[in-house]
Amino acid sequence: MIKKLLLIFIFSIVYCFHSYGQINNKFWIYGKVIDSAGVVKNANIINLKTKKGTFSNDFGDYKMIVSIGDTVQFTSVQHQTITRVINNFIYTSEVLDVFLPKKTIELEEVVLKRHDLDGFLSVDRNKTPEDRKGEALKRTLDFSNEDMRIVYDGDHIDQKVRPPVVRTDPVMAFVGAGTSLIMPFKYSERLWALRKKVNFQTEFPQMLISEFGEKFFENDLKIPKEKYYHFLEYCNPLGIESLYQKNRKIELINILRTESKKYLKLLEQEVKKD
Repeated sequence: MIKKLLLIFIFSIVYCFHSYGQINNKFWIYGKVIDSAGVVKNANIINLKTKKGTFSNDFGDYKMIVSIGDTVQFTSVQHQTITRVINNFIYTSEVLDVFLPKKTIELEEVVLKRHDLDGFLSVDRNKTPEDRKGEALKRTLDFSNEDMRIVYDGDHIDQKVRPPVVRTDPVMAFVGAGTSLIMPFKYSERLWALRKKVNFQTEFPQMLISEFGEKFFENDLKIPKEKYYHFLEYCNPLGIESLYQKNRKIELINILRTESKKYLKLLEQEVKKD
């Protein structure tokens, strides 16, 4: 009888320690994020309890440290957000595969305007209003009646602005032959790089809005439509352009979500002042 009680006591202690370890001990889980088309790359995965996260790789795989009772959230730009609670089954298998449903994108209404055209060029041309400015410009630039073979010495608008004639000594042209050649456009590569950078900075807001979608700014970030560009300019000092160029879009999305809350508070303060 004493041996049975002793065995029951030992099993109770082991079970308590095992249950306590399940609740408090951290362990690794492994899984794959997929959708209807295949694997989901760069899905944002975060433990809502510890606030620590990771993201899926090019094969949709991920791993994360969790505890029983933690809530894990899976998000992606083009997918619906999914949450999973870590339970005993996941603790035993150490595997958590997730399927992310794709978001349904609603297109805005398009209104087709009617016209009075019949489809025949000879008839419709008379119904089309005349472009007077375009016709005047066309007549001004018409050189079909000009004789281009005539040589005229006074081709310049003003004789005073005639370009200077450069007179070069043919002997001096060969002085210093064999030395390094000075290229007049040696800074052109740097100039083109600067021009490319300026063009990117100009087009970056529209590129970002087009890729993430207006629903992301309107529904997720709660940014008013007329404030999209102002909000992106507000976030620009945090290096969002560099993150976009390096394809680090998960970090970029986290910055936009964090800064949108601060930005909306500033808007509320401005409204109260008015």
